[in-house]
Amino acid sequence: MALPAALAEMPRHFPRLSINEVDEQVRLLAEKVFAKVLREEDSKDAFSLFTVPEDCPIGQKEAKERELEKELAEQKSAETVKRKKSFKMIRSQSMSLQIPSHDWKIPTVSPVASPVSPIEPEAPVFRGPAPAAPVPYDGPEFQRVTICGDYCAGVTVDDYEQAATSLAKALIIREKYSRLAYHRFPRTTSQYLCTMNGTESWKMEDEVYPEFNPPPGDREDPYNLENVPPNLHYVVMMKGGIPYIYDDKAKMAANEPRSLPYPDLETYTLDLSHILALIADGPTKTYCHRRLNFLGSKFNLHEMLNEMAELKELKSVPHRDFYNVRKVDTHIHAAACMNQKHLLRFIKHTYRTEPDRVVTERNGQGVTLKELFEGLHMDPYDLTVDSLDVHAGRQTFHRFDKFNAKYNPVGASELRDLYLKTENYIGGEYFARIIKEVAQELEESKYQYTEPRLSIYGRAPEEWDSLAKWFIKHKLYSPNMRWMIQVPRIYDIFRSKKILPDFGKMMENIFLPLFEATINPTDHKELYLFLNYVTGFDSVDDESKHSDHMFSYKSPNPDEWCHEQNPPYSYYLYFMYANIMLLNNLRKERGMSTFLFRPHCGEAGSITHLVSAFITADNISHGLNLKKSPVLQYLYYLAQIPIAMSPLSNNSLFLEYSKNPLREFLHKGLVVSLSTDDPMQFHYTKEALMEEYAIAAQVWKLSTCDLCEIARNSVLQSGLSDKEKSSEALLQLLELRPEGNDISRTNVAQIRMAYRYETLCNELSFLADAMNSPHLTGAKP
Repeated sequence: MALPAALAEMPRHFPRLSINEVDEQVRLLAEKVFAKVLREEDSKDAFSLFTVPEDCPIGQKEAKERELEKELAEQKSAETVKRKKSFKMIRSQSMSLQIPSHDWKIPTVSPVASPVSPIEPEAPVFRGPAPAAPVPYDGPEFQRVTICGDYCAGVTVDDYEQAATSLAKALIIREKYSRLAYHRFPRTTSQYLCTMNGTESWKMEDEVYPEFNPPPGDREDPYNLENVPPNLHYVVMMKGGIPYIYDDKAKMAANEPRSLPYPDLETYTLDLSHILALIADGPTKTYCHRRLNFLGSKFNLHEMLNEMAELKELKSVPHRDFYNVRKVDTHIHAAACMNQKHLLRFIKHTYRTEPDRVVTERNGQGVTLKELFEGLHMDPYDLTVDSLDVHAGRQTFHRFDKFNAKYNPVGASELRDLYLKTENYIGGEYFARIIKEVAQELEESKYQYTEPRLSIYGRAPEEWDSLAKWFIKHKLYSPNMRWMIQVPRIYDIFRSKKILPDFGKMMENIFLPLFEATINPTDHKELYLFLNYVTGFDSVDDESKHSDHMFSYKSPNPDEWCHEQNPPYSYYLYFMYANIMLLNNLRKERGMSTFLFRPHCGEAGSITHLVSAFITADNISHGLNLKKSPVLQYLYYLAQIPIAMSPLSNNSLFLEYSKNPLREFLHKGLVVSLSTDDPMQFHYTKEALMEEYAIAAQVWKLSTCDLCEIARNSVLQSGLSDKEKSSEALLQLLELRPEGNDISRTNVAQIRMAYRYETLCNELSFLADAMNSPHLTGAKP
């Protein structure tokens, strides 16, 4: 819905830092981490601190001896003993506030902020060294696991304070970048961060959400090109890969851009350096490893004590079970959204019904479908799924090049261009028909949704108009589909073929048409309409590709990146985030939908990829490498960053199924969902998403509550609108506020939701207690 013609400018600014404000030791440690990634040094340095071998997660014997020496030294220090007593008192107050009463009420939660918050909007917020959990809440009655005694056994006071301070700063950094881009940040974590700084109280009106358009009504035309907002005639100019928006040409000549949070590379790299240094910090790594071990063990105890109570709760819910709760395939590529049998059946059908149709061109002459197959020396009647050869197997393990070749049916790129591309001689008709058949199956199932990715390469700005016209011409809207745009990281290929002069031109081709369609939608009606059904952007390609460039504030800007070397992963993520952030702010001003940044991350390659995504992404796909870094894994838990995991895909490419960390992540409380990635390559059945759930349930012995929790996570992670999440999938609207978990829709036991919430509050309270200690605040104990 567009705002009135008298558009009010929303002044938002990017908080800048000076390099002098950052500790030099932090910057140097971050550079060592990056240097280790690039040079693969053999010496034991900073990088070895967070590359954790499974058989020895904390380190060698000398590390344990060092910790013991510090413990003994602390016992002899009167000051340390005094501080430990203070922490014990603070912990006892925090724990008493976390014990719920027996009269349970559904706690408050936002459709995009999970888990729920301990603070009602009207409730006062404690300041300064107040207890971490400001207000007790009412929860269901079940058997709880409570640890009493020392403030943090096994970790020295200094290490505890250092770890808590660093982790809190990392969360503040993520919150800053999430708010700027209208990404989601959990309300609970945000409220605890407010109690840590003691300077401001949390307000509901300060919360930011992404904006997704609700689906058209039953009597509405999803392809209606009327009622388009008016043009604003702003001027957009790309400088160094960043768009600058001016009211008119006079403002541009005076260099007076509109008040938007234009990003600052130096500030971003300083924030990135803090996280890089943090994951290489020994005390923080030790603390996070202990807390993660505790979370896993605590869930095992919870499951042992409450599994039957959860099952009893689920059995009492009428008309709801695992089969009819909503599930979203949060990570799937449109070019492989069908299974191999579906593709084979479609190829045979088109050959049988349209053999004389001209489908391509060769040497200026039209080529019919029959002639195309004759040129390939094959008869579609004889094709089988084996001869189609699109399924990944053992031969693709750690061979991403062979996996990409599987997109070519029978190894022929001509068939890929004909059946799996949007731009070809027949205008992508066959590809559209396949997708519509997949959408029809989803609509018949009713309870399954999917978020297919379509590619924009950045070769030319006309790609967007072509894709939008393809979408509208073939009427590809489906209430069970939400579309995403994936940007392959293949600038080096385009540069070597002289298609692009520099990386800045690639960013301009990708994002400038979106700014023009947002500013002047009546001049770009088709693209404006298509963007209403797009919910986010993805960054895709082989993460294991090595880059020799170390990303820093000294890196060349995109206009200067004119050589054939591909920019590193972190470089791609920053400039994609910067453009999406500015685009979201501009679209928010106009009352239009916003976009999430949801890159592939952590499937392979450097651990630093996950650091960049922690700052810039709303959620990620894969996240396998979190297992290697306890600090990052704990941060992803505290920030409740959703992770779309694809165990069957990983099993064929990078990690055996039995070693996949999904079950471990789920038990610890990370927000994980199941996704298919590429059904054409990895699945056999008609319902690929159900195949993922079924195999995971059998291999890891997941309970019904586990499966429904994963399904609930998938809906929260997705780009479904708040209306769909509330009325169809998750929440029950009561008065004007969304209320907590509705078991009649999610089939997730209230006991499980209370356990997740209380556990997160407990972990956040450890950070708050340390940050509010007299030693750090300067207050008298």
